Amino acid sequence: MTEEPRTVETEAVEANTEDADADAGKKIVRLSIGQEVAGKVKQVTDFGAFVDIGAGRDGLVHISELSVGRVTNVKDVVQEGQSVTVWIKRLNRERNRISLTMISPDTKTIRDLKEGEIVEGVVTRMVPYGAFIDIGVGTDALLHVREMGNNYVEKPEDVVEIDENLEVRIITLNRRRRHIDVSIKGLREEPEEEVADAPGEDESAQDSDGQVVDKFENIEVLSPMELAFKRAMEADGQEVPLPKSSRRRSRRRRRARSEQAEIIQRTLDTMRE
Repeated sequence: MTEEPRTVETEAVEANTEDADADAGKKIVRLSIGQEVAGKVKQVTDFGAFVDIGAGRDGLVHISELSVGRVTNVKDVVQEGQSVTVWIKRLNRERNRISLTMISPDTKTIRDLKEGEIVEGVVTRMVPYGAFIDIGVGTDALLHVREMGNNYVEKPEDVVEIDENLEVRIITLNRRRRHIDVSIKGLREEPEEEVADAPGEDESAQDSDGQVVDKFENIEVLSPMELAFKRAMEADGQEVPLPKSSRRRSRRRRRARSEQAEIIQRTLDTMRE
């Protein structure tokens, strides 16, 4: 069963009309949700503005309904005596109240967004941790660097630029705080990560005999207690020698390489003979 549009009938309008023209009889003004009406601002308060729409009772445009963006001062948007276009937002027959909005019903707001939704936006500004995207709801969304791709992103300008148009996905939505987080993962191609050559494929990782050199083999590996002791001694200006075990391992590696080189050389000399 279809519900008929809700209406407000104001006795004040009937009385004023009857006094102005007795022959015309009573006139009932009917208003419906979503109706567009013209009005004039009669009073400005901290919480909104009262607008005369010719219904015998002023309607209220709450501060949150003045614009899709955040408004901190009503007088920044409207002034007393200003002509405005408003839409009927709510009607309360019992209390005879009319709630108005200056946001067109066709305008998309943060209340219309849903997590997971893909929307279009424009990059408006950069910050070290990401970029802000205007998605047309009066509140810029944050595109954090971690949401710019599956690979590591050092700086946001490596991925996006000011005034760039792009598609983003809503991942976090806080309507009360007017906070929106978005992501572009999976919505655009990402450059492939450069894979470093393996140590065995790098010619610089071989010595003159063609043997692979482990450039980490002589690095001293100490236990946490040995490391703390070494740092304490060095802080006092004393040089701490390597543990005997480390020196022995280093000597064994050098001796093994020398013996291996000698065996190869002997083999080559025998083949020449």
